[in-house]
Amino acid sequence: MRFLLRKLGLYVFIAWAALTLNFLIPRLMPGDPVSILIARSEGQIEPEARDAIAAQFGITDDPLIVQYVGYLGDLARLDLGVSLSQYPVPVIEIISQSLPWTLALVGVATIVSFVLGTGLGVLLAWRRGTWSDHVLPALTFLNAIPYFWMALILVLLLAVTVNIFPAGGGYDRAIFPELSVQFVGSLIYHAALPALTIVIGSFAGWVLQMRNMTVTILGEDYVSMAEAKGLPNQMVLFSYAARNAILPSVTGFALALGAVVGGSMLTEVIFNYPGLGYALFQAVTAQDFPLMQGLFLIISLAVIVANLVADIAYVFLDPRTRERA
Repeated sequence: MRFLLRKLGLYVFIAWAALTLNFLIPRLMPGDPVSILIARSEGQIEPEARDAIAAQFGITDDPLIVQYVGYLGDLARLDLGVSLSQYPVPVIEIISQSLPWTLALVGVATIVSFVLGTGLGVLLAWRRGTWSDHVLPALTFLNAIPYFWMALILVLLLAVTVNIFPAGGGYDRAIFPELSVQFVGSLIYHAALPALTIVIGSFAGWVLQMRNMTVTILGEDYVSMAEAKGLPNQMVLFSYAARNAILPSVTGFALALGAVVGGSMLTEVIFNYPGLGYALFQAVTAQDFPLMQGLFLIISLAVIVANLVADIAYVFLDPRTRERA
């Protein structure tokens, strides 16, 4: 319990540092969003409205500490400001609309990739020295393919050449978005190719990491002792080898889950998928600083929470952690 409390205190401090940096960086940058918005309006916004718009963006002449207190108060009310490119839509509304798309696509694909890759890695380690060794070069080659290349290859093969899947979009625009079998089927159909890209793109990495760690653990003395005692192979493999070998993968998986909130930006951009990664791409393209600030904040907090979950998982998976605590 003391270990978890120390970790919780550490992550609370990191979260506070992330919030503070998120407050300071836009205010230390040259220019301001109000000037950009007025310049883009091409005379449609009267100069007299400048003060009112500045108040909406949280830009005031108050001392920095007063602005900081107001910023924390706005965060407590989930007020992340107003989007510059989609003015006057609130940033939190854009994020809340994009987040479910990313969680459903990237979240599910990441979990499937981790489970399949970890399971196959354990199997290949247990069958080392047999046919399984011939699979390793193919996995190494697959792991070396850049992410966006994988997406482009699958689009060319399965969307353009064979025309099995749509090349982009979240659903068929001819279908009205509602809770119906037709609409849900369209969602799954359009998400299949981006999900396949994510699974294939990260699958080989999980397999190789888990396979190499399990092979190392299988050479430890305590595993040899377990085999000498005549314990069943399944118990030796899963209770002695795989349980310890999976610890580094847990950290990587936690980071991957944290990155889920940010979305696989390249995948979402290539497939024109309406998730957080695509929203971030649009925000960067349009120099929408309030939206970028909100997205970076959500991504930072997601990574912090994912690391905290990984530390909690470590406590249950590794008895040495409990002893040191």
